[in-house]
Amino acid sequence: MSDIQKKQPILMLAPLAGISDWPFRLRCQECGADELVTEMVSAMGLLQAPSDSRAYQHLLAFHERERNLTIQLFGHQPDIMAGAAARVSLLPQYKGIDLNFGCPAPKVTGSGSGSALMKNLARSEQIIRAVRKATAKPLSVKMRIGWDSNHINAVDFAKMCEAAGADSLCVHGRTRQQQYAGRADWGVIAQVKQAVSIPVIANGDVFTPQNAQVLLNQTGADGIAIGRGALGNPWLFGQIRQALRGETPTVPDAEEILKTALSHLQDMVTFKGERWALIEMRKHFAWYLKGSKGAAAMRAQINQTEDLTTLVSLLETHFKTLV
Repeated sequence: MSDIQKKQPILMLAPLAGISDWPFRLRCQECGADELVTEMVSAMGLLQAPSDSRAYQHLLAFHERERNLTIQLFGHQPDIMAGAAARVSLLPQYKGIDLNFGCPAPKVTGSGSGSALMKNLARSEQIIRAVRKATAKPLSVKMRIGWDSNHINAVDFAKMCEAAGADSLCVHGRTRQQQYAGRADWGVIAQVKQAVSIPVIANGDVFTPQNAQVLLNQTGADGIAIGRGALGNPWLFGQIRQALRGETPTVPDAEEILKTALSHLQDMVTFKGERWALIEMRKHFAWYLKGSKGAAAMRAQINQTEDLTTLVSLLETHFKTLV
């Protein structure tokens, strides 16, 4: 996470596995996101992949128009994490490195990575110190408030991160046990903010400009990381910025939504080819269509379409009926 200004809260796109590739990140940047974070990247996979391999290029895929891009690494071995950090430190497209101590997915926590590291402060500290020695780039940590309701240790964990060399923190206000259910506990994020001197980014349950303002007021955070709230709604970043300036947030019309969706589609075709783009974009179109008249029927048609020209025609016809 780059130079975070307290006077102007940072608006960050949170990492989203399987979603925040560069076509999606660009949409968010164009709509007002100040900072971008990649999908989580396996430190082990990064070290094992030859630099000229397709796997390596896919892991590190980015677009030259992206700015303020941070790469997020996950793993549980200090030496592997440090090695991966050293490798990506040589790549100019990344402004910083983020360590994933927050992913709740069983396949990640089962190996001792992600939010499982919140149960192991000693190992987490070893990782941070090892990565800190391996890179001069800004180093951030993505964390949760604890493993479960009986083990909410966010304050102690945050203090450890700062002492070990982290430059900033991003705190999701849920435990690993909660996954994404229930409500994010912004009160614990406020406690973390009070406990450390490094910048703290608040994450969890930001879906409108209004609750973004409430979150900032309640936590005193230096910024907000938005994940699920940006799905099908990258305009949320700009709307929040407008609200913070005291302006009325601009709501995109059907023409703007169509334009953004088609740009997203074209970039996905460039990134993954037509066949995979059609598959990958189905979920994004479902999000772009959410709330519009006839969305359910349109989703069904999109999911059966295997031709790019037909898909574009369907989208254009649908959104023109909404103008």
